[in-house]
Amino acid sequence: MSEITKSGSNFVGYEYKEVTADREKASLYLDGYMNFGWIPDENIQPSMVMGKVTIKFKRDRKILNKMELTRLQRHFEACMDEINAMEKSKTSTATMWALFIALIGIAFMAGSTLAVTSEPPLIILCILLAIPGFIGWLLPLFIYKAMVRRRTAKLMPMIEQKYDEIYEICEKGTKLLTN
Repeated sequence: MSEITKSGSNFVGYEYKEVTADREKASLYLDGYMNFGWIPDENIQPSMVMGKVTIKFKRDRKILNKMELTRLQRHFEACMDEINAMEKSKTSTATMWALFIALIGIAFMAGSTLAVTSEPPLIILCILLAIPGFIGWLLPLFIYKAMVRRRTAKLMPMIEQKYDEIYEICEKGTKLLTN
């Protein structure tokens, strides 16, 4: 994973790291890792596949305070993982409930279809089953939006707290690099 380069009389051994992140958070990862001594590898351009960006970094193997920088870096990565998990959880429960209600609507519509195709057709039963079926098709959109809005309002203070924690970690890393 590491490569040693030699240019003139200056010898620098590098270690390398590859980070894959969502496109929206790529700048945050780039700025964050630079606070732990990592610099973008100028020989390799970041690549983007399906909304994910892969950034390649390098760092001097003999950097001062390497152990503490690595500890701070792991803390940074854990905070970023927590933020990503919270971002995903905004929609996961809402999606589950919306799908559940839509499936109930489909079941009512199937009953309605069976009622109208039976011999003789049961029109009253068809209408009685179609009404909750249509409601089951329309309601998930509104339930999804309301649940996402509620979950977002609940999670935003925690996400902001994690961002503040990340900034403190990066500040400590920068202080270690400048000492």
